[in-house]
Amino acid sequence: MFSHQKRLASALLLTILALSLLLSGCAGNKTIMDDAGKLPVTVSIVPQAYFVERIGGDHVSVSVMVEPGASPATYEPKPEQLVALSKSAAYFSIGVPFETIWLDKIASANPEMLLVDTIAEIERIPLDAHHHGEDEDEEEHEEEAGAPDPHVWLSPGLVSLQAQAMAEALIQLDPDHQSDYETNLDGFLADIDQLDGDIRETLAGVQGIQFMVFHPSWGYFADSYGLEQIAVEVGGQEPSAQELAHLIEEAHHEGIRVVFAQPEFSTSDAETIAKEIGGEVLLVSPLAKNWLENMRTVAQTFAEVLGQ
Repeated sequence: MFSHQKRLASALLLTILALSLLLSGCAGNKTIMDDAGKLPVTVSIVPQAYFVERIGGDHVSVSVMVEPGASPATYEPKPEQLVALSKSAAYFSIGVPFETIWLDKIASANPEMLLVDTIAEIERIPLDAHHHGEDEDEEEHEEEAGAPDPHVWLSPGLVSLQAQAMAEALIQLDPDHQSDYETNLDGFLADIDQLDGDIRETLAGVQGIQFMVFHPSWGYFADSYGLEQIAVEVGGQEPSAQELAHLIEEAHHEGIRVVFAQPEFSTSDAETIAKEIGGEVLLVSPLAKNWLENMRTVAQTFAEVLGQ
């Protein structure tokens, strides 16, 4: 009788131990996958969602903080977005202005969430404040010009670095699918290399030409492909009347007939300049979802406009 009870007690102890180990293993993975069995991650801007989806494929579910049509410079996350972060396994930052205020709050919304600085290996250049004459705000403009340019997703070479940082994070969080992430990364990097070559070929005939933009989004793009960006506003500061006059004079001098603007910002100053130079405003978005296709389209637009 005693022997039988002893065997039952031993069996019960082994069962409890096995269940304890099983539950312990589950607890270690409780924040990893969502109800659909995917790795939930959050990014700051729409193009990043494309990057993560190219690398993660069917294994990831991506949420975007700055909603389409909004500006990454002034965006304020909605309360429900901050609540939703509690289910995110990782947040991929990229250095856009709203992160300066909100990144700490985003991190505190989910202390277990992995924060990934995708631009840690990137040396950012200062925003190009193109001075338009002397005025009392010149010193302020110079300070704004020294701020780092956040538009690092508009240079294919820099996107390659961001993609590798993303892949490393996904593998860290989900090592079971490492081979898939590595294969997808290789395919994405190959597409980026092809894109870079295609853009160089597209813009080969317009090297050194200046183009005018309202918001200075295309500095890295210009540096990569031998163009020169003239910005209407820098650091969120619209030009003074004196600066507008200087921009119009410069546009006449350089033969500029197009002012590039983007849907996320007011185009009134761009339209004023375009009217004075007998030109037009063209909208090009740096925040389109299909990054690869958008970069080709923008390059073709620049080539057509600057080649006239």
